[in-house]
Amino acid sequence: MSDTVRRIAAARVRDPGAIAVAAATRVRAKSPFNDKGRTMIIAADHPARGANGVGSEPLAMADRGELLDRLGLALERPGVTGVLATPDIIDDLLLLGVLDGKTVIGSMNRTGLAGSSFEIDDRFACYDAETIERMRFDGGKTLTRICLTDPATPSVLENTAKAVNDLADRKLIAMVEPFLSDWVDGRLRNDLSPDAVIRSITIASALGRTSAYTWLKLPVVKDMERVLAASTLPAVLLGGEVKDPDAAFAAWQRALALPTVQGLVVGRSLLYPHDGDVAKAVDTAVGLL
Repeated sequence: MSDTVRRIAAARVRDPGAIAVAAATRVRAKSPFNDKGRTMIIAADHPARGANGVGSEPLAMADRGELLDRLGLALERPGVTGVLATPDIIDDLLLLGVLDGKTVIGSMNRTGLAGSSFEIDDRFACYDAETIERMRFDGGKTLTRICLTDPATPSVLENTAKAVNDLADRKLIAMVEPFLSDWVDGRLRNDLSPDAVIRSITIASALGRTSAYTWLKLPVVKDMERVLAASTLPAVLLGGEVKDPDAAFAAWQRALALPTVQGLVVGRSLLYPHDGDVAKAVDTAVGLL
């Protein structure tokens, strides 16, 4: 067991109220942007959906001590602005004291477990807007998969709209990650064709009573200039699992030049790079900004 896990476990057992104290006394970020006017958020909400795999390692993200060590290293790199994660991970980071001056985005819906028969039915069982406000965080993120052949989709859209409303009422960022998805051989697959991403953008952009605080979290696909022309909402680019780092970095850099793009929200490809050098991977991504 790592020293990180020992420290956190001891705090959780002896003083569970320390999490609330750490949240209340944390130094908040002045803005979601770094000194270059860009957002660079490290994402770590994958394990909550049972999506622990990276490359050929199906349980790479399941070692919590190692994940936290990698997150801590990433968060201390210059230019990194914040983290996106579920309550268990953010509570760990609060206990470690590594979130001062960082933007914190709480992941809200994680019940669409990876590989499940109910994956599209992604209910809100993690953060809610009330808790995000009380914990003095900066926003919430929703995964909004739209499957035209699955009757659970209207509930997904309705619940996303409610989250957008609840966050906007508190003047907090509502980060919506939309995909047009379909069932293929019993598995839910995201359609990453430009036309499908455009359609998901136009649907997601309209959810809620207001779009004033809505940001879109989008994949980098072909023809991004045409894709991003579908909305005026601020956008951040997600990383996904990267097989060719050089090609991925080049694609991110091209997309970052487009006017609505505010930065990157990347997880596995920076926390678990092919060469194992987290600092180098993060610094390379920050350099693109």
